[in-house]
Amino acid sequence: MEFPTYKNTYNLPGIKLLPHRPPFLFVDTLIAADETGGIAEYTYTLEKNDFFKGHFPDFPIVPGVVLCETLAQAAGAALVARGFLGEESSFILASIEKARFYKPVRPGHKLVTVAHNDKLGRIMGIFTGKGYVNGELAVECTVKCMLGPKDYSKLK
Repeated sequence: MEFPTYKNTYNLPGIKLLPHRPPFLFVDTLIAADETGGIAEYTYTLEKNDFFKGHFPDFPIVPGVVLCETLAQAAGAALVARGFLGEESSFILASIEKARFYKPVRPGHKLVTVAHNDKLGRIMGIFTGKGYVNGELAVECTVKCMLGPKDYSKLK
């Protein structure tokens, strides 16, 4: 699998870009981004992902909603890295559409996420994301995210 190339390379930790914190931070590293989208990676492990204990304990897999959240976080990290969102701005997942799961993502798998900016406005962004494990497509979906103030109490 050959991934898209982006104008800017970053190698930035997700914790410096996103408001999320463990155990709900699903971007280890933002690799690259530009106005078209970005690429990030995250490795799921038994140590940092408690959901494996209850999500098919005999054959643990990443829940589909977590994979979609991972795609949304990758899109958000790309927006922050390239300065689209200001210091006092953030994003909130508003909807998941057209989700497809092609192969299970398991403990120890690194998900390489490619997020494409479909539409960016002042208050809403639409992103198509694809997640790959070992170069094979594992998940894809479209997410809509509200773009707004970092202080969520200001949202009505």
